[in-house]
Amino acid sequence: TLVSRSTPAALPPFPKNAPRNRLGLAEWLTEPHHPLTARVAVNRYWQMLFGRGIVATAENFGVQGSPPTHPELLDWLARAYVNSGWDTKAILKKIVLSATYRQDSKMRRDLREKDPENLLLARGSSQRLPAEMIRDTALAASGLLDDMMGGPPASPYLPGDLWRESNAMSPPYHQGALYRRSVYTVWKRTAPMPDMTVFDAPSREVCVVRRNNTSSPQQAFVLLNDVQFVEAARVLAEKALRDPDHSPEQQIRFIFRRLTAREPDANEMKLLKELLEEQLAIFQKQPDRAEKMANAGERKRDASLNVVEVAATTALAQTILNLDATIWKR
Repeated sequence: TLVSRSTPAALPPFPKNAPRNRLGLAEWLTEPHHPLTARVAVNRYWQMLFGRGIVATAENFGVQGSPPTHPELLDWLARAYVNSGWDTKAILKKIVLSATYRQDSKMRRDLREKDPENLLLARGSSQRLPAEMIRDTALAASGLLDDMMGGPPASPYLPGDLWRESNAMSPPYHQGALYRRSVYTVWKRTAPMPDMTVFDAPSREVCVVRRNNTSSPQQAFVLLNDVQFVEAARVLAEKALRDPDHSPEQQIRFIFRRLTAREPDANEMKLLKELLEEQLAIFQKQPDRAEKMANAGERKRDASLNVVEVAATTALAQTILNLDATIWKR
């Protein structure tokens, strides 16, 4: 039987005057009364902001997928999205300014048993930042981030030559444009960036709509040792040391605010001050380690600053970068 180019009978009919090609398919998908396109889109935006979609199976809206927890909300958001002219920025603004999103994410005692997954939306979202945002956060806080839109790809630091190791016929990896946003990173399907993979970024051999979100010791290992993060911490440390009032408290406050967007509380300040003093003592006894720490990465260090102070403050910045307050959105 000859199969013609058409769409499922369960969905709205194909526009009569639309061509039976990709242009016609796009017109059909974005037809204002299409029941799926806008709902699938706003559900993904909701998942991005809350960690879980109104339909939990963002990759499957069929009979084998999960039913929406709030179907009327999904319908309302989808209609608002269409009516706005498919304005993504407007629908995201509408969600983040809502009372639901702006709630405290702290787990309430009365909800711990009743609603551990926050299906009732009785508290704000709580989720670890995705791999790309963690890298961009470190670069942005240090001032290294190149926020140019479009242009050449980024080829950040890569240990060894993983491209050749995964496939001897591959061309060699050429490092360059180290500080561009992570969305522009060169990505080989069979050899993804290891620092991204540790934070649950999938390989690109298959399309993945919903990433798993894990916490593992390897993630702290990457934040403390990967040259991209060590370099970002060192450049941020240099900024703190160049402040006219670079007292220990001011250094901690400056770095903490740059990475977490809030002031440290009294206990955090006490612990971090003790850490800074401890690191200063260690690096004073081991100047070779201080020199190595202060010269991590391609960005040249500020030679006018004391190398021991730079190394100790870099260790401080690395610690704050590892904190829940930095890599988790609450």
